Amino acid sequence: MNISVVIPVYKGQATLPGLVERLGKVLPGLADHYEVILVNDDSPDQSWQVIESLARQYVWVRGIDLMRNYGQHNATLCGVRLARYEVVVTMDDDLQHPPEELHFLLEKLGEGYDVVYGVPKKLPHVWWRNLGSILAKWLVASAIGSKTIRDVSAFRAFRTNIRRAFEGYENPDVMIDVLLSWGTTRFATVPVDEQPRSVGKSNYTLGRLLRMALLYLTNFSTKPLRFSNIIGFFFTLIGFGGFIYVITIYFVKGSVPGFPFLASAIMVFSGVQLFALGIIGEYLARVFERTAGRRPYTIERSTGETPQQQP
Repeated sequence: MNISVVIPVYKGQATLPGLVERLGKVLPGLADHYEVILVNDDSPDQSWQVIESLARQYVWVRGIDLMRNYGQHNATLCGVRLARYEVVVTMDDDLQHPPEELHFLLEKLGEGYDVVYGVPKKLPHVWWRNLGSILAKWLVASAIGSKTIRDVSAFRAFRTNIRRAFEGYENPDVMIDVLLSWGTTRFATVPVDEQPRSVGKSNYTLGRLLRMALLYLTNFSTKPLRFSNIIGFFFTLIGFGGFIYVITIYFVKGSVPGFPFLASAIMVFSGVQLFALGIIGEYLARVFERTAGRRPYTIERSTGETPQQQP
């Protein structure tokens, strides 16, 4: 087995040396040939200088520097497209994903699966951060549409040939897990010991997680549109019931409720219309971004020779 390890880097100057050192001890026992691709997502610290130093120190380390900050999934996509070996492993740069746990993912992959996620046995964050993470992962799993996978993680191993399913994808909004689902339905998970972050703090706030979940749903799924249709139909039935009620009151009492009834009805139906228009607006925003011609990432420079995307 030959392995390409892809690591998106953002504010990782303090953790990268230790991470690469640990990978250097683990990978020789797992693969005949291996490489580590460090993709610097325009980190504001000295991450790129550290990557250059590591590339000089280890022949199996490759460094990619992006022109600006595109996001974790965009940087991961860049590394995946540059991977040279038949299995790709992705992981974070903050040492929360222990390299020593890699063999669990690879062993599960060897059972015939195409994508294997390493999911933490215990969530390492505070309760509100864990809640946001669970909600975001549930929404992403719903967008994937796989009945066999209800949890996703940045700690994943998959067969490199799956990238052929999204080789023409050039949307600036990237979700690696959904793209992988375009090429396979054979997903699996294994429990791993995710470590608490030892340096710095997470870049994902609760608000950002929720915004990402909304973005992924409206970019990779039509379920919100269908949900708005169901809501619209439900309140149409309520409106029809209200109409029957008014007619009945008119014939029974000779009068109908006045302004309060009318105002409440207007508020209900106006809210439903605005809700549906908001969902449609999100989809229109995604269409605008697709047609604007923005690329998911652009490479500024790299260590060694200029990288070429693999088919």
